[in-house]
Amino acid sequence: MTTPSFIISDEELNGLLSRYTRDFTAQDKAGRFDPISGRQKEIQHLTLILLQRLRKNAMLLGPAGVGKTALFVGLAQRINRGEVPKILQGARMIELEMSMIGAGSSSRAELEGRLLPIVKGVAERNASGLFPPIIFCIDEIHQLMISFKSSSYSGIADILKPFLTNGDLLVIGATTREEYDEYVKQEPAIDRRFQKIFLDVPDIEMTIDILKRMRKNFEDHYEFRISDAAIKRIVVLTDRYIRNRNNPDKSIICLDQACAYATMKGGVEELDDESISIAIAGEAGINYLAV
Repeated sequence: MTTPSFIISDEELNGLLSRYTRDFTAQDKAGRFDPISGRQKEIQHLTLILLQRLRKNAMLLGPAGVGKTALFVGLAQRINRGEVPKILQGARMIELEMSMIGAGSSSRAELEGRLLPIVKGVAERNASGLFPPIIFCIDEIHQLMISFKSSSYSGIADILKPFLTNGDLLVIGATTREEYDEYVKQEPAIDRRFQKIFLDVPDIEMTIDILKRMRKNFEDHYEFRISDAAIKRIVVLTDRYIRNRNNPDKSIICLDQACAYATMKGGVEELDDESISIAIAGEAGINYLAV
């Protein structure tokens, strides 16, 4: 089989991807992420969308802190384990991070000059069908809409539009429902090219399960045990005292802080209740004796 001649060479595309994007699949292989759990239904839905022939773009919608970005990682982990259909075997999950692409650019034209070759290079390879697909992940995707006037990236979504139309790009965007309604929904030409996946705040039991699956990496880092009782206490207390933020994010933050407090004490063999109380009280802005 003759290798096709692409407009954007392999050397140019790989250079752009290494400088301006983050490869979730490569970072997962390097052990950079905790195991993702509790979103099997949503990841299955996401996989179904990506397998389609035409409108194979997904929009993750949910409140801040519920784990929208974690779904990027969760799918990357499934791809790396070979737990996806043949079409997605070997796929790469690439985060299209506009702050990285725009860093150091002196003009809008320079920013677009970096982005357009990335988009074209990926689109033509996906269109060829000769390679595993490259999937773009875009967090805070509402910032790319024309209606988001406060962003220097406003209107960048128009660069993606023709490639979304012909199905040469696979894109997973993430934003909150409020920002989706205010910005993305106002641009029907973009909006109709995405299928929506709604993420609810995980309940206490699901959050406990998420932290348990993350526990080993915390134990390895801090070099002491974290009991089931400690994890449950963290989740229950964050749910009670930190009401203005969402799980699992707030419980993960409190777990990390509690472990750091315990480490400062020295000689700790297991995460203790006092360290948990101090961490949660600090995040909630209350006296730790009240926790």
